[in-house]
Amino acid sequence: MPIYTCTTVESALTSEVKAALAMEISHIHSAINHVPSTYVNVVFHELPSDCVYTDGVPACPLLVTGWVRDGHPENETTRLAVTIADAATRITGIPADRVLVVFESSPAHYAVEGGRVLPEPGEEAAWLAAATR
Repeated sequence: MPIYTCTTVESALTSEVKAALAMEISHIHSAINHVPSTYVNVVFHELPSDCVYTDGVPACPLLVTGWVRDGHPENETTRLAVTIADAATRITGIPADRVLVVFESSPAHYAVEGGRVLPEPGEEAAWLAAATR
C-alpha cells in the first residue's frame, strides 16, 4: 500500500544499511497504520553527488518521501513521520538535521494494488480477508 522513496547521493548508504532501513520503515508503518508489512514498499534512489544541493551547495541529506492514504488521523501521520526520521538517523548515521521525511496523500480509491482498489483506512481487515478467499 504505502510507497517510501529514500533519496540520497550515491554510496551514502551500504546495502546492509538500506536493508535495515527498509525493514525498519516497513515495521514502523505496519505498527502505526495497521497493515501487514508485506504491503510496504521502500525504494532507494541514489543520485550523483553533484545532483543534490541544500542552500545552493552540494549536500548529502536523506530525503524520505512517502505516499499514504487520506483518512489516517493527523496525529498518527505525524507520529509516523517522527518515528521514521528517528529510525533513519539511528540506522544510517546521517544527522537528524540532514534527514527530511515528508508525506503526500490521496484518497485510497486513487490506487490499485494486486488488481484491487485500496481500502479506506480502517477497512484493511475486510480488504485483506477478501484477498484470501
